[in-house]
Amino acid sequence: MKFINVEATLERLLNNIIDQIPSVLIGLAIMVIGRYVIGFLLKIIDKRFEKRNFDISIRSFVKSLIKFTLYAFLLLTAATTMGFQTTSFIAALSAFGLAVGMALQGSLSNFAGGVLILIFRPFDVGDYISSANGSSGTVEKIDLLYTTLIDDDGIRVFSPNGTLANSVIKNFTKISARRMQFSFLIAYDTNIKLARETILAVLNEDQRVLQKPKAELFVGDLKESGITITIRAWTNREVYWATKNELAERIKDELDNKAINFPTNAIKILNN
Repeated sequence: MKFINVEATLERLLNNIIDQIPSVLIGLAIMVIGRYVIGFLLKIIDKRFEKRNFDISIRSFVKSLIKFTLYAFLLLTAATTMGFQTTSFIAALSAFGLAVGMALQGSLSNFAGGVLILIFRPFDVGDYISSANGSSGTVEKIDLLYTTLIDDDGIRVFSPNGTLANSVIKNFTKISARRMQFSFLIAYDTNIKLARETILAVLNEDQRVLQKPKAELFVGDLKESGITITIRAWTNREVYWATKNELAERIKDELDNKAINFPTNAIKILNN
């Protein structure tokens, strides 16, 4: 009797295996064909990236992400075709993904910001930028999570891409010319016409000062300690700092030569 039960069990097992052979073969066929299709799709995607000159960092990551997703879908499809129960596995994987996403919320925000920066390119390596999040300097490197800047003091600054991508960014390298602005106080007994002529002469003599837009000089606030004079002029981006610093010194020297008085302890040169 016991022998008969074993024989019946083996027979049922054998019949089940035989019944599953077509599903297993179909599942294996799906795996083989799927691998070929995935390889073909990845080649197309890679060519698209090269044609559109996508950044190498984001190209590699996106390609790996697409490859992982396609192979995961292929495995699940083949397993389902072979008769495996994948519902519990998918539920566990989803719960795990949700937990990881909650734990890495800040990093995911930086990653999303890095993707946006690499795709839309508000700045490139070598550009001088400043942003509303307080970061400023020359871009040294753009990674998926952080952008590395070298500030004016030579300090390396790591700016999170999440806040950087969501802030207002000023790119000073993308412009051809920059405006210089000087503001300072002169005494009330100063001859304003003479001061204007002296300052404009200094600007006109410097070949680095652009004629278009034309330099302008105007009287600003009338303060208790003196009259505010504001000068605005334009120069090429490449020589901005050198021109601005040298002009400030030359203007001061020329005004001194013309005996144009500054209120004591009231000289103030402001950056725009």
